[in-house]
Amino acid sequence: MQTERVTFLTTPDHKAALDAFASSNGQSVGHVLREASSRYIGQPTPEEEAELAVLVQQANAAIPKMQASLDNMVETLDRTHRKVDAFLRDAGVRR
Repeated sequence: MQTERVTFLTTPDHKAALDAFASSNGQSVGHVLREASSRYIGQPTPEEEAELAVLVQQANAAIPKMQASLDNMVETLDRTHRKVDAFLRDAGVRR
């Protein structure tokens, strides 16, 4: 992995807290900061969160309709199966 140095300024107390946290977890300060910045960068924006909330609401509204549609299809297939079965029995193809 190719790396580049990044320097940032912080207070002595914050640096001490980073050192203590990293040490208590058996990691380097660099590793802790890489992980923290990756998580921060990977978080969705407020706009993305709002879009996701709308999509979840739409999906939640659509699910009951989809379930009803699937139930209807199952009933239709069951009726069709019974009709085909009866037809084949009447024709002597099926016992």
